[in-house]
Amino acid sequence: MSGHVGIVLVSHSAALAGGLRELLGELASAEVRVVVAAGTEDGGLGTSYELIARAVVAADSGAGAVVLPDLGSSVLTARTVLEDEPRPGVVLVDAPFVEGAVAAAVTASTGAALAEVVAAAEEARGFRKL
Repeated sequence: MSGHVGIVLVSHSAALAGGLRELLGELASAEVRVVVAAGTEDGGLGTSYELIARAVVAADSGAGAVVLPDLGSSVLTARTVLEDEPRPGVVLVDAPFVEGAVAAAVTASTGAALAEVVAAAEEARGFRKL
């Protein structure tokens, strides 16, 4: 495998995912592909099978990709996409959306392998703010 592990942000809101992508752009290396699959194809709130499927392909530069959904139907839709269109090296991660994405992006920036990026995102569940 080559390149850096990519990240797919799956959200009901394009604005929410876009803001998180902007934040990751400041924290992570430019080599980490962060792709947004958010909202519906007509710009509304919701999730889109097609947007997620395209984002997964776009995020994987050869080192794999982590898929981070925000909540509810984004999890279900992402899971369905990955079951219908399995790709080696693409992992749906159970992690908090913001903290998990930050941990994944920073770890991916180091050139870490997929397993390390997944672990970093999942460990973000235990981050304390206070």
